[in-house]
Amino acid sequence: MPDPAPFDPSLPWRRARSVALRPEPFGALVYHFGNRKLSFLKSPTLVSVVETLADHPSAEATLVACGVPEAQHPAYVKALADLARSQMIELRESPA
Repeated sequence: MPDPAPFDPSLPWRRARSVALRPEPFGALVYHFGNRKLSFLKSPTLVSVVETLADHPSAEATLVACGVPEAQHPAYVKALADLARSQMIELRESPA
């Protein structure tokens, strides 16, 4: 499998098709059935961002739609980049 694309928050993303989210009190567990990786989303807001990526034209637009304060965008972009590297989220064709 090729390396995942570098994360660009101006592009359209979605939760990978082979990924399941399980809600937890701290946020959610994220499991990739293909590569068997497990990740933890430690914020309910980050869970909302990941769940709604496919509903927005870009990751940046998703952050705005989910009410992430501008000052926190860099931290969320880093978290999304980590999820992209572990293939939990993937680029999608635009439009949704």
